[in-house]
Amino acid sequence: MFERFTDKARRVVVHAQESARERGADSLRTEHLLVSLFAVPDNLAVTVLAAHNVTRADIEADVDRMRGGPAPSDADALATLGIDLDEVRRQVEEAFGPGALDRTRAAQSRDGRRTGWIRFDPSSKKALGLALREAIRLEHHYIGTEHLLLGLIHEGAGGAFHVLDGRGVHLGPSRILVEELVRGKRAG
Repeated sequence: MFERFTDKARRVVVHAQESARERGADSLRTEHLLVSLFAVPDNLAVTVLAAHNVTRADIEADVDRMRGGPAPSDADALATLGIDLDEVRRQVEEAFGPGALDRTRAAQSRDGRRTGWIRFDPSSKKALGLALREAIRLEHHYIGTEHLLLGLIHEGAGGAFHVLDGRGVHLGPSRILVEELVRGKRAG
């Protein structure tokens, strides 16, 4: 299926992987895909969202609220357990020499963050499948960001559906807008 993705749609998925990794998620969820639509400039999905008066800030705030706010930093999370990260670093360097923590495998893999491909959760897989169906339904021979958005708007497409539904973004009107935008793009 990914061979049918446009360059912009692929970049959305790559950015969603990065977003999931940065948030410490164990799987890529529909919310990561939704937020990542805004990471790729000049795409039809963002145009559709703008037509619904939905901004990147709106989506990010809603997604953060769903997950209980932005992910705390590692130091903040450890501090809640009574662990002072600076003190740990000082003691390790005292015992093993300066920069000892920087020589660990975790430090070499992007500051201890998860690396590699993060699996898609079931709702993300479903949303990608729905994006393919939307492209076929609209008789498009590719899957673009607009199709990804339509896949996220379907009920049962995870957290992204709830965020979009709460913002008044619904499938029927969005599908019509996509058809008009694509038609206008071809004419222009």
